[in-house]
Amino acid sequence: MTSATAPLGLGLAGCGGFGAFLLDAVAGLPGLRPVAVADPDPRRAGALAKRYAVPALAGLDELLAREEVDVVAVATPPAAHAAMATAALRAGRHVLCEKPLAATAAEAAGVALEAGRAGRTLVVDHVLRYNPLLRAVERLTAEGLLARPRRFLFENDASDEDLGPDHWFWDRAHSGGIFVEHGVHFFDAARALLGSDPVSVRATAVRRPGTEIVDTVSADVVHPDGALASHLHSFTHAHRCERQLMRLDHGFAETRIEGWIPVRAEISAWTDEEGARAWGELPGRAGTLLHVEGFRPHGGERVRVTVERDAGSTAPARGRGQWRTVPHRVRAVLDLGGEARKPYVYRESVRSAAADLLRVVRDGGTPVADALAGLTAVAVAETATRAADTGLAQHVPGPDAYLRGPA
Repeated sequence: MTSATAPLGLGLAGCGGFGAFLLDAVAGLPGLRPVAVADPDPRRAGALAKRYAVPALAGLDELLAREEVDVVAVATPPAAHAAMATAALRAGRHVLCEKPLAATAAEAAGVALEAGRAGRTLVVDHVLRYNPLLRAVERLTAEGLLARPRRFLFENDASDEDLGPDHWFWDRAHSGGIFVEHGVHFFDAARALLGSDPVSVRATAVRRPGTEIVDTVSADVVHPDGALASHLHSFTHAHRCERQLMRLDHGFAETRIEGWIPVRAEISAWTDEEGARAWGELPGRAGTLLHVEGFRPHGGERVRVTVERDAGSTAPARGRGQWRTVPHRVRAVLDLGGEARKPYVYRESVRSAAADLLRVVRDGGTPVADALAGLTAVAVAETATRAADTGLAQHVPGPDAYLRGPA
């Protein structure tokens, strides 16, 4: 193993499309250096190994046998995540695991417990946690410019253009299904933005006509204090027709965030004089507002704010029993460079997840997307799948229910 001051050696397990993307994303990150790649397909492993001048190995066992591997990045299909992460942790390695942490909540809990026992850092690649737009919304909420959202809505018209009928994505045994394979990103984002763990779920699944393929799912997730998160995922579109929209209802404000890799957010809000001044100062704070450790700005990021004073009456207005005097209207646009910057934002978000792992290894603390976040997201996804299968509302067990194990 390397010393505390030397760069940590990164071993990649899984050299498919995402594995290559991950390695490209973290290349050059201070404190981390690729040292080996592993894949049962020697052609895929060999091509990536040649690009980074590292050994090509046949599997995880060979990866863990190499002393220079300090961190294992798990980039395989979901069904293998739990076993690989657990093996790496037991071998004394830190882990960067592609989402979902596991295909089931019980498996995710096992990984979380192993991380605790091993005393190693585990980060789940929930890239929305490392996106500057969502981080900005969290900061504005913490500062009180935005109230905690009452509603979280996400609509995802995603592409199935590369997902043939035999692709592992459609096989629940390999992917866990849409809620587990993809929905965990947004269950986790809702948990972060609403600031609470979910309580119950109702869900629906729709099959493609004439097939057993489930290509559209929706879920309504109830959080404490009356907060509601609605999720819809449809893998039915051509690449050029993809559309995603996240909408947050803050009561006297609304946030709209575009793209499952978000690149643009619009906020409209009614506020008082103090709030109008604070909103007007945001463009001068763009750097800190959008800052995420490990995410390298490209220079085209923009924060624009328009304040329309006395756009409404000075008489108090009431919403959900709350009275406020909010005569001024604010419109803010947070722009990471438009749709053309989506691949860049995706890459930098993955890089930031790796930087988060390095931060915790170096300084201690808890990762932003830790094992508990991974477990909770899988628990919601698993419960949503069960709700869709049964047609009945389901209680979402808290993470402690899984971490305690059977009575």
